[in-house]
Amino acid sequence: MLRFARWKIATIVGITLAAFLLIVPSMISPAAFDAVRRALPKWVPVETIVLGLDLQGGAHLLLEVDSNDVTRTQVNNLRDDVRRILREENVRLTGGIGAQGRTVQVRVPEAADRARALPKLRALAQPGGMSALGTVSNPSFEIVETPDGLIQITATDSGVNDKIRRAVDQTIEVLRRRVDALGTTEPNIQRQGNDRVLVEVPGLQDTNRLKELLGTTAKLEFRLVAEPGASPAEVENLPQTDQPGLLPVEKRVMVQGEDLTDAQPGFDQRSAEPVVNFRFNIRGGQQFGQVTSENVGKPFAIVLDNKVISAPRILGPITGGSGQISGRFTVEQANNLSILLRAGALPAKLSIVEERTVGPGLGQDSIDAGKRAAYVGGVLVILYMLATYGIFGVFADIALVVHIGFIFAAIVLLQATLTLPGIAGIVLTIGMAVDSNVLIYERIREESRAGRSIVSALDAGFNRAFATIVDSNATMMVAAVILYFFGSGPVRGFAVSLGLGVLTTIVTAVTMTRMMIALWYRFARPTRLPI
Repeated sequence: MLRFARWKIATIVGITLAAFLLIVPSMISPAAFDAVRRALPKWVPVETIVLGLDLQGGAHLLLEVDSNDVTRTQVNNLRDDVRRILREENVRLTGGIGAQGRTVQVRVPEAADRARALPKLRALAQPGGMSALGTVSNPSFEIVETPDGLIQITATDSGVNDKIRRAVDQTIEVLRRRVDALGTTEPNIQRQGNDRVLVEVPGLQDTNRLKELLGTTAKLEFRLVAEPGASPAEVENLPQTDQPGLLPVEKRVMVQGEDLTDAQPGFDQRSAEPVVNFRFNIRGGQQFGQVTSENVGKPFAIVLDNKVISAPRILGPITGGSGQISGRFTVEQANNLSILLRAGALPAKLSIVEERTVGPGLGQDSIDAGKRAAYVGGVLVILYMLATYGIFGVFADIALVVHIGFIFAAIVLLQATLTLPGIAGIVLTIGMAVDSNVLIYERIREESRAGRSIVSALDAGFNRAFATIVDSNATMMVAAVILYFFGSGPVRGFAVSLGLGVLTTIVTAVTMTRMMIALWYRFARPTRLPI
């Protein structure tokens, strides 16, 4: 027990120095940190502790996905699918294709036409896949046929609920890409309930820009401007952003914005006005080239969130797979639009349910309060250990300082977010760390009182207390894991600090303390134990 190889000592000292080097950048000013990062090679990890929303301030938004908008989009897509199938089968209709509520209806008077179309229409109602339990999911649509040739296709409750769930999942991914484009650090974006999304962006004070980016659906569509005499059922009047009045456009979407692969702000070479240059993928480029080739001379409306940005006339086929959006933008508007288009469109509209802004002053107050709690708790523990165990208390206090350093180093390496509850977890682990030393020292006392020699008492104290230390810390680790996986927000921050503290406690309270006592015995050669 009292023999430590030199390589073991060197390893422990090296790991300790590396841990404290990791947390040094977090203790210096931002200017000094930038200078250090420039001076060191790129492969050297130089990171700072990421502070949470409650410590450095920032924006907190609780958003709700518009379920009615999800259902409306689902029905509109169904209507487009029905139109495509009937066109492919050359089915003659009486009237147009109507949509009301969850139902799309069409009247096909000829029985032969219905016989050709119904099998493909029923294919639309087939379940999309397997459920989480491995069973076949319910159909998304129900089809009802009347004797007079009326076909009604209605979205089912299970189909709507599944669509909402998928919309929330897609919303989270789109929001994450948009927030990442702002250059913020460690945003927290997660589901809340069935149709809500929580967004926390530490360090961001411009909440207006955040709300603008997150609240904009950014659904880009390319449609033809409706010609005079077009069927009213196939035409939609949309507002224009660059001039007053409504513009009649076809409901049929010629090219979807989801086929965009890139969008960058720029300037028009002729007018020098800010524009957005975009590029399609192969499918979108082919569709765009086909539409522009077949409709030369016709106005082509660029629609963003049901508003016509511009409606330029097609002067010739555009087959390069790229184009330009202009609409009297400012530089900031062009930049924001390019971010939105790159991140992708939201599947539905979002509304802000809750909004909070935490100022940096309040975050600094939280940091100061956390520091005071840590200092007071640490000082009291150090004084208690010194008064109770003497030189052994010094060893426990040194191990405690290393223990705290290991926690912060682990937070830097993992780039975990440190929150105010996380600081509370660190303060709690201070008591847990010295508790392990108390178990060891009290066991050594008992063995010494039983008549054992110094070496035997030390060896027995560490060996027999080890099982108790592992058991107590294992239960704490189980609690931390449960809090992490079943908690959210501040609870998870507390769980991370608690879990890291449990892991480092075993290393510092057992291995490091044992090493220091072994070195002390080797050089001091005491005749009795100081406890």
